[in-house]
Amino acid sequence: MTPLVRISRDLSRAVDRLSFEAPVAFTYNPLAYARPAHERYLSRFGEGGPRDTLFLGMNPGPFGMAQTGVPFGDVGMVRDFLGITGALVRPPVQHPQRPLLGFDCPRAEVSGTRFWGWVRDRHEVPEAFFSWAFVANWCPLVFMESSGRNLTPDKLPPASRGPLFEACDLALARLVETLRPRRVIGVGAFAEQRARKALPGADVMIGSILHPSPASPAANRGWAEAVDAQLLVLGVPTGRAPAGRPRP
Repeated sequence: MTPLVRISRDLSRAVDRLSFEAPVAFTYNPLAYARPAHERYLSRFGEGGPRDTLFLGMNPGPFGMAQTGVPFGDVGMVRDFLGITGALVRPPVQHPQRPLLGFDCPRAEVSGTRFWGWVRDRHEVPEAFFSWAFVANWCPLVFMESSGRNLTPDKLPPASRGPLFEACDLALARLVETLRPRRVIGVGAFAEQRARKALPGADVMIGSILHPSPASPAANRGWAEAVDAQLLVLGVPTGRAPAGRPRP
């Protein structure tokens, strides 16, 4: 078992033991039911030594990683650009309005099409991007209200946050210890906040870029160009491989 797979499975077991108060009515754990595709992503793109930059998302989207097991995992991008597929072991309890269809899901995940589209447009092949970077989510779970409305971790009731945040922070610290990045860049402000909380003594620069969510007016006005400018400030020229080699 590779180090990243071990971290993933440990986190999956830890969050599966948790329960959550209302308004959480359903939780999905793609590290478990989408394990084949998720671990194919880890093994194909996460192994092979240190990385300069770790991009950190918040948690899976209902039409992205929830369906494919890959961070920002829009079906089309994961299948056609990353070259990853995999069957789901569908959990018996699902929200009727949020079925788990895997790679048969007909809906696009806009955040995923923007993120991986940005990677594709600047690197052409995924291996060029993953030679210096990796992408992970801080939290692996999808949370839904009884209506099917998506809940992000920052909107959970305070009583539900403690054990979850502890487990996710620990997994992030282990991931950083394994990949030894120079930079951890939160995709959105919340991910940056959790990185600062989870990595108080780590020798890494922590920052953030604009989240690609369509709910963000700024992201809808040219997300890729805005991120290029933010990465320049953070020392990553236009999203391409930074000067110098990753830390040995």
